[in-house]
Amino acid sequence: MNTNIMENDISEVLLSQEQLKDIVKRLGEQITKDYEGKKLILVSVLKGSVVFMGDLMREIKIPCYIDFMSVSSYGNSTSSSGAVKIIKDLDTNVIEGSHLLIVEDILDSGRTLSYLKDILERRNPESIKICTLLDKPDRRVVDLNADYVGSSIPDEFVVGYGLDFAEMYRNLPFVGVVKPEAIARIIKESDAN
Repeated sequence: MNTNIMENDISEVLLSQEQLKDIVKRLGEQITKDYEGKKLILVSVLKGSVVFMGDLMREIKIPCYIDFMSVSSYGNSTSSSGAVKIIKDLDTNVIEGSHLLIVEDILDSGRTLSYLKDILERRNPESIKICTLLDKPDRRVVDLNADYVGSSIPDEFVVGYGLDFAEMYRNLPFVGVVKPEAIARIIKESDAN
């Protein structure tokens, strides 16, 4: 699927490339200030946050470590199943005494991040905070808020800048709303295979 076709599947651009750049710069500056002199580990939640994480860590001007976790709660759906499964755990075992910052693409129901935070708290870090590019508070089903928020968005299914639907659209340079007919087409194509 080429970029033109992908862009035709978008009904509205919510955050442009320039807006995303400004958001990441603002968050990087705040994180730099807040974690000065502390051992910071950025934990990227794969795959959706990898683009955001790559840009964010370049805007953080203090030493930091990075690690990755992969979890699944969506599959090929537009809403979380509620069942969270760890696919890849952290590589490092030494988080005790460190300050963890979970870097996520989107906080909607909160189930996945709540689950991850609970698991990581058992490993005795000095602190755990959450940085999310997008916050969708209308979808929240657990009592969880991010410490760093790029932008709040309406209750729309969004793709681009790392966010996907059925592994598609991650490489769009903006965040946009995917058309319902595009979702239906992709589901139909997936079911045919």
